[in-house]
Amino acid sequence: MEPLRLGVLVSGSGSNLQAILDAIRKKRLDATVCLVVSNQPKALAIERARRAGVATAIVNHKDYDSREAFDRALVTKMREAKVQWVVLAGFMRLLTPTFLEAFPHRVLNIHPALLPSFPGINAQQQALDYGVRVSGCTVHLVDSGTDTGPILAQSVVDVRADDTVDTLSARILAREHVLFPKVLQWIAQGRVHIMASNGSSGRVLVQLDGVRASVGVAGAR
Repeated sequence: MEPLRLGVLVSGSGSNLQAILDAIRKKRLDATVCLVVSNQPKALAIERARRAGVATAIVNHKDYDSREAFDRALVTKMREAKVQWVVLAGFMRLLTPTFLEAFPHRVLNIHPALLPSFPGINAQQQALDYGVRVSGCTVHLVDSGTDTGPILAQSVVDVRADDTVDTLSARILAREHVLFPKVLQWIAQGRVHIMASNGSSGRVLVQLDGVRASVGVAGAR
């Protein structure tokens, strides 16, 4: 089997990108990162990619007059690199249908909460404010909603009585670094099957090893 060809979108430090690169280097992930693209010229993630010998590109959203124009530029870069799956590793921009329709059901995100609870920004603070006893992270397919796509996997952490946003975030991030490469390896092994219906509901069925893993509704909010 050929290695999975990944394109990674980043905006910040790129610790999840590093976890993916490390998993590839240690032969735990049968993939290659073909391209890392950032909308932030000074993102540390770009330096991580360059140190690993991975091709990089800067596509600054400020250079475009619409989200759609920006996304078209991203699509062009990904297609030029012959990317199969797109990974959002701390990418702080909402993707439009212009991008999502170019890679249907092949865009992955990791979110620092147990979706569908606490979507959007500041998920760790949301969890603390609500008073939950457990939180964690979720790997999901990206759709046109905000963290509403079908869930592929989750990892749970306890919320401690003395937790702050920083301490909870650190423990969740450590789980992200394990979970994200693991799910990508499932995809590389052909264990994840995504079947989109042709119905107007836009329902997406995800199966892992033939067992239903998640059902999502595209565009649900």
